[in-house]
Amino acid sequence: MTDGERSARASEPDLEGGDESRVDALLSGVRFGKFVSVGAVGAVADNTMLALLRLGFGVPELLAKAIGIETAILVMFAVNEHWTFADEGEPGSRAFLHRLGKSHLVRSGGSLIQFGIYWYLTQRLDVTVVVFETDLWFLLASPLAIGVAMFVNYVFESLFTWQVHEN
Repeated sequence: MTDGERSARASEPDLEGGDESRVDALLSGVRFGKFVSVGAVGAVADNTMLALLRLGFGVPELLAKAIGIETAILVMFAVNEHWTFADEGEPGSRAFLHRLGKSHLVRSGGSLIQFGIYWYLTQRLDVTVVVFETDLWFLLASPLAIGVAMFVNYVFESLFTWQVHEN
């Protein structure tokens, strides 16, 4: 490219700047590492609630999973709010509640994906993993579903809840 072409190109509007900044924001290794760490905390909350409700109280498996997902969403939002995305978003309780609502809306896609995969793994596949005379496949299927949903949630939480590309 000649100097003239570089000058002409430099004066053109940067049509890809928004996309590049979104990609750069999503590829933040530190932020993604934090998000995965928070996801691990959420997975523990989800699976603890699933095990407690199912094994401890006999709650139907899919209902226990749905409650586990909601528990994880609340736990992960709180940690993300104060750690992963602590420097993002407007201050104040109104903005906080707006982000919490937005987070639920955004995570609904990941939650549906997770619940659908979990349902398929536990209700449609004929898999049993018996430990001490108890089938624990439902607990092993859960992290598989969580892992897939985590990637969906990361992208949408980053772009829509905390809008990392706008900072």
